[in-house]
Amino acid sequence: MLISSFCYIDMLTDQIAQVHRSPGFITSNLIGKDDNGRIIKEYEASHGTVTDLWLDHLAGKETSMNPLGMVEALIGGMNHAAILQYEGDSSKKDIHDKVLNYTSTLRLAMHNTFRYGQGTRDMAGPTGFTTEDFIDKVAWRLGRYLSDQVEKEAPPVLEEPDRSYRRGFDNIDMARLHREFDKYDKEGTGRVGFKDFAKMLVKMGIAPEKKSEEKGPDV
Repeated sequence: MLISSFCYIDMLTDQIAQVHRSPGFITSNLIGKDDNGRIIKEYEASHGTVTDLWLDHLAGKETSMNPLGMVEALIGGMNHAAILQYEGDSSKKDIHDKVLNYTSTLRLAMHNTFRYGQGTRDMAGPTGFTTEDFIDKVAWRLGRYLSDQVEKEAPPVLEEPDRSYRRGFDNIDMARLHREFDKYDKEGTGRVGFKDFAKMLVKMGIAPEKKSEEKGPDV
């Protein structure tokens, strides 16, 4: 982090950008408060002046401009806007989460493009990508990352298998079984409450019992 008065930081980043032939790698953030005391921020690329690249672009020549600082400024602005909206209306949480997920995924896609040696020429050397090719590569990687976050099919729900497939099930007297069930389904809802369920197990003789504690011999 570099802190300076506005005019000096402006000149310093312009000079650095001329060396690296990019409009800056970081953002410049102007921070203040609104009338309600909320923090407000303005983001911009911590600029650089790339006059030569601009003139080449106007002349129709190939350029290789690193947009890292500008994209980071865009990400910061999007995140801050989403946070302000969510703080003002908690029902916007879904939008807030989607924006922050998108911006974090965009940052990862852009950084990984540099890591894989597919960056612009200020970082990757003479064999680096042109401005347009770099943007296309980041867009491709971003799309792939976002699509990987979405399951193509819903995960299976693990349930107890249907008992009707068990061996010998066809010998069950279903009519009698319904009559026995109806004795405990007092309200006719097709469900048995816990008390009735307990009575049913006791009557059937299969209710679990507490283990009796064995007393030692009296001495």
